[in-house]
Amino acid sequence: MNTQVEPTASVADVVKQVLALVLVIAGLAAFYYFSQYSLLYRVLAFLAVIILALGLVLTTEFGQGVWSFVMESRQEVRKVVWPTRQETFRTTLSVFAMVFAVGVILWLLDMFLFWGVRALTGQGG
Repeated sequence: MNTQVEPTASVADVVKQVLALVLVIAGLAAFYYFSQYSLLYRVLAFLAVIILALGLVLTTEFGQGVWSFVMESRQEVRKVVWPTRQETFRTTLSVFAMVFAVGVILWLLDMFLFWGVRALTGQGG
């Protein structure tokens, strides 16, 4: 018996998410409706609506899960050992050298195959 339990969101969480979506849509509509006002004011107002909607979504179980994921990701990024400038430079040079070498090899292969096809078909001069 393989039963999977799907997480169910509470009604309050669904209402909050729908309200946040309605806020964003209303903010976007207001941005264009009030086009006679300065662009700076409209952008600031729209950003305020976006922040309000994000704050509302973060109070839901889904939002808390996303926020937890973001915080755990930050911790993991801090654990990464980043290469030094010299290591990065050397790696970049080796990649360029390999790309150049493979390019030359493919060019030579193409040239010899083209020469062989011309010789077999009798189209060569």
